Amino acid sequence: MRGPHAPPLRGSLPQDGEGTRSVPGPGADPAWGGPAPDHRAPSTLADHEQKARELLDPTAWAYLFGGAADEITLRANQQAWQDLHLRPRVLQDLSEGHTRVNLLGRTLAHPILVAPMAYQRLAHPQGEAASALAAAVLGAGYVLSTQASVLLEDVAPLVLGEPARGPLWFQLYLQSERDRTLGLVRRAEAAGFEALVLTVDAPVQGPRDRERRSGFVLPPGIAAVNLPPPHPAAGARGSLFDNLLRTSPTWDDLAWLRSQTNLPILLKGITHPDDARLGIEHGAAGLIVSNHGGRTLDTMPATATLLPDVVAVANGKVPVLVDGGIRRGTDVFKALALGATAVMLGRPVLHGLATGGANGVAHVLRLLIDELEIAMALCGCSSPDQIAERHLHA
Repeated sequence: MRGPHAPPLRGSLPQDGEGTRSVPGPGADPAWGGPAPDHRAPSTLADHEQKARELLDPTAWAYLFGGAADEITLRANQQAWQDLHLRPRVLQDLSEGHTRVNLLGRTLAHPILVAPMAYQRLAHPQGEAASALAAAVLGAGYVLSTQASVLLEDVAPLVLGEPARGPLWFQLYLQSERDRTLGLVRRAEAAGFEALVLTVDAPVQGPRDRERRSGFVLPPGIAAVNLPPPHPAAGARGSLFDNLLRTSPTWDDLAWLRSQTNLPILLKGITHPDDARLGIEHGAAGLIVSNHGGRTLDTMPATATLLPDVVAVANGKVPVLVDGGIRRGTDVFKALALGATAVMLGRPVLHGLATGGANGVAHVLRLLIDELEIAMALCGCSSPDQIAERHLHA
């Protein structure tokens, strides 16, 4: 088992005059490169959240961390993992223990990936460049959002140049015109992205009341820099069904996308068994159980609740990943016990980004990996493939 400290970050980040803020790891490991011991420094993911809230502008906080409507699903995501109880085994052989998993033909150091999240420069000036570098150094897969605030061509080298990296994927929203979608796909292919993550659960944005009450608008200098300017008609007001939803994606669009690229395509936002079945029939390389972090349709069940039915349909034919509400290594363990191959981490990454840039993200990931190793050892599992439903208390 490895120690609790993040390694020093290698690679280079775009410089914008502010540099990367540094947060010392617990115990102020000299390798962290941070200042003298600071007993107020974050020691848990919850600590990072609290500190991030103190640092960020309230309107940016409302955008990044708010949910849809009454935020029932947002709260349920985290609570559902907490409500699952572990059932450990003792006196098991833990020699040669590891956290490695296989995903889409490659071996990952651990089953944790960074989820796609928009406009990360709201949390730190280096945004996606910092979170991508941290993920690569910690061996976590990284999924870049279509709505990233850093060019995809600038993010990819930070990941691809790190020997210990996990997979590099590009999250895709299908655009209203196919040539715009295809332009994004070709850029992702050329930059070295290894899979597409097609978001399928958000044909429209949910009613994010907290965000609207805050009066949030994107500040100058932050934009979805990988997207071309929208057509003037895209801002037309009126019924959703008369305007935007006339071009909302369908299963036919997935078939078209598969015909245009050799990259594997994972579907993000699969929560219904019937959609899981259709996704597999249409050639999806993987399914991601996600309710968009509680940001689209409120009162959906938590992803921990939805996961088992999707796993049952997949039945080993394709990998199933899950996101939403994961805050502890025990949550990762529970997701694997329910049949997930890996998890995707969202908001805590932004918390770490706000508190310490690349080093803050690395610390968040390091904490979660360490907690997963501890949970595995205490439950009597020496590898992820030993984690099963029998480790959950009925």
